[in-house]
Amino acid sequence: MTVVRINAITVPEDSGDELAVRFAARAGVVDGQDGFEGFELLRPTDGRNVWLVVTRWRDEAAFDAWQSGRDFQRAHGEGDSPGGERRPVGMSAELWSYDIPDLAAMRPATQGG
Repeated sequence: MTVVRINAITVPEDSGDELAVRFAARAGVVDGQDGFEGFELLRPTDGRNVWLVVTRWRDEAAFDAWQSGRDFQRAHGEGDSPGGERRPVGMSAELWSYDIPDLAAMRPATQGG
């Protein structure tokens, strides 16, 4: 069953572009991960300052393997500044977890007539 992980990142008003630049710089890093199905970076257009990083995975185990793996650590830990220290862009982040229900399986059986 496909699972969705959404990282909701609150950024200062002037840091959204920097967040997008960082994601662009590491685009494709996750593509080859076993169980990875898709990625989207959503920029707010309604005055909010929360960006959404949406990823889809084959199952929970695939996401957990990515999150505990070396590539994840490299993608999220390498520094942007001298000395390898990463200046945080976000003020806070929350990880939201969802799955995608099989709606076809939930439809009531058609009544015979």
